Amino acid sequence: MVEKNNAAVDAAIAGLQAVEVPTKVTSKKQLLPILSATNGSPGSEFFNRVTAVISAGQGDKLPVSALPVDGTFPTGTTRFEKRSIADEIPIWDPEICVDCGLCAYVCPHAAIRMKAYPGQEVPGAPASYPTKPWKGKDLPGHLLTVQVAPDDCTGCGVCVEVCPAKSKERQRHKAINMLPKAEHLQRERANFDFFLTVPELDRDSFKPDIVKRSQLLEPLFEFSGACAGCGETPYLKLLSQLFGDRTIVANATGCSSIYGGNLPTTPWSQNSAGRGPAWCNSLFEDNAEFGLGMRLAIDNAHELARHLLQKLAGDLDAELVQSVLQEQNTDSKIPPRLSELKQRLEGIDRPEAQQLACVVDALVPRSVWIVGGDGWAYDIGFGGLDHVLSTDRNVNILVLDTGVYSNTGGQASKATPRAAVAKFAASGKPLRKKDLGMLAVSYGHVYVAQVAMGANPAQTLRVFREAEAYPGPSLILAYSQCIAHGIDMTKGMTHQKDVVRCGLWPLFHYDPALAQNGEHPFHLDSGKPTMAFQDFASQEARFAMIAQSDKERADRLFDLAQKDIDDQWHYYEQIANVERDIPATP
Repeated sequence: MVEKNNAAVDAAIAGLQAVEVPTKVTSKKQLLPILSATNGSPGSEFFNRVTAVISAGQGDKLPVSALPVDGTFPTGTTRFEKRSIADEIPIWDPEICVDCGLCAYVCPHAAIRMKAYPGQEVPGAPASYPTKPWKGKDLPGHLLTVQVAPDDCTGCGVCVEVCPAKSKERQRHKAINMLPKAEHLQRERANFDFFLTVPELDRDSFKPDIVKRSQLLEPLFEFSGACAGCGETPYLKLLSQLFGDRTIVANATGCSSIYGGNLPTTPWSQNSAGRGPAWCNSLFEDNAEFGLGMRLAIDNAHELARHLLQKLAGDLDAELVQSVLQEQNTDSKIPPRLSELKQRLEGIDRPEAQQLACVVDALVPRSVWIVGGDGWAYDIGFGGLDHVLSTDRNVNILVLDTGVYSNTGGQASKATPRAAVAKFAASGKPLRKKDLGMLAVSYGHVYVAQVAMGANPAQTLRVFREAEAYPGPSLILAYSQCIAHGIDMTKGMTHQKDVVRCGLWPLFHYDPALAQNGEHPFHLDSGKPTMAFQDFASQEARFAMIAQSDKERADRLFDLAQKDIDDQWHYYEQIANVERDIPATP
């Protein structure tokens, strides 16, 4: 071995060649700018002075005074990066499209978007701009466009894999197809630029309770630097669409904090009014408590604002006060009323008016989400997570479960399934996976669900809406395929179907509100396993590795893993069916 190493060094030295460095630049080609902000864009002055400088690798030249005093950075800045890394991009064929919305639903980078708009034509659109009539009676007289952001697409192909609409005349041709970017880039750039100018539908004009309508909501999480085909980011994109600018996120350290707040740019974005989700990252071990603190602060500010508003009712318009106090979570109605209220407060010379002006925005109901991976939720941050679940506070917890510490090199976590190879489990994890869902269900007052977007898109959408509407703590465990699993990421959503089919990831939801109404709270949302675990495991390198290196141990672990699945499914069936007729506790 030593002789081979010496020979390699000698060969390298013998192969050295001198390279003459030119004394001046002779090329006529110019490098593209690292970032390209448009004039008048939100935060463009800060963008040009700070963000672009850091992105160009010149951050050391900035004085400390150039950075934000309070640590806040403008959001919606990944849209200016335009990495343009894909060789192929998805191109929409409206003649075949069935309006299912799945391509936009599963896109990990919000690079595929849908818009519906009234009318029979689109004034000012490029000649190549595609449209089709909207199918369904919910939006009569509307057109639909599915558009790719050609410079922001990573070319993962997940959208094409999930598309159900196939041509009857052309083999392997779908409603969306991966085609060479070079041939379509200029056309799609023009189409996307125009697409962004088309107004969004009023959020209150339709109900996002089915997949295709949910994708008419503007994504406020876009163009992250996550891996192509990432299994985590579609859940965050959906969260941002459903709950919009009311969203406040406490994010544990991990993949989701790296692609979510990889300063100087961030994928958390803003709507046309300049409002969007607020996002902050805390330590790995205390993120649950961090998010709970946000909820407590918001609730206190909300109660104070209501109290002050009632005290000032005599100095304000009675109808205005009542409309603000009684208004529910309608994203488009509350802010205009608050703007009117703020103007009225400026004309009132009372200390209560000044105090209310400082907390008036707290009158908008906020949706607090505590987000992190399985390393945080199952392991390092579990103590805090358990504490938050034990409270009655209205927080939503989203666990992006890859079954491994994806961000720090692929170490095993308590979410790693038995037999999987990972760091610290090089010969296959010997023990079964922790059942975090059932631990949360045992409290009785926590909304708990397990979802896999690719296996059941409708169930995922329903769970997110139910969890957010539930007035207490909620926990969503979201299966997220990862490149660390050793799979073809293009097939990520089909892989999610298989992980459910084999029973390794059963879908369910537990809704305490049902029990209060005399209904059974636990429901299985997936069918009995129809696929052997070993057949599923053969698709993933993390399982196949042990089968190749130690077949005897692999067979033993696979048998135990299958028993885990069988036992867990039997237990879930019992919970779902037992004692359905027992009346609710008074």
